[in-house]
Amino acid sequence: MVISSLVAESRELLGREESNRSERYDRNVTENTLKAIKKIDKIRLDREERHFAKRMKGKKAKEQREAEKELEQSIHLVEAPAAPNEEPSLTLPIKVLWVTQKQSE
Repeated sequence: MVISSLVAESRELLGREESNRSERYDRNVTENTLKAIKKIDKIRLDREERHFAKRMKGKKAKEQREAEKELEQSIHLVEAPAAPNEEPSLTLPIKVLWVTQKQSE
């Protein structure tokens, strides 16, 4: 029903009752129509860009929060390169295995 109301509105704005009837060619009307089409396309693109920017507005901050949360949860997997030199308790103890060899005769 929205489309029919738009058609009715356009008929009222144009001041004619039948939209199927063709008009005579008028250079000024054609020029104005082409200008209007360009303007409408520009408005449509601007709205699309604003919509996308609005949707992506908080994405960077959200990704940063998620990365910080992930780091807090898995900090035990991250090891600083100089940490074993500063704190010997961070290194794993060395296990020495004694292997006895049998002498073959």
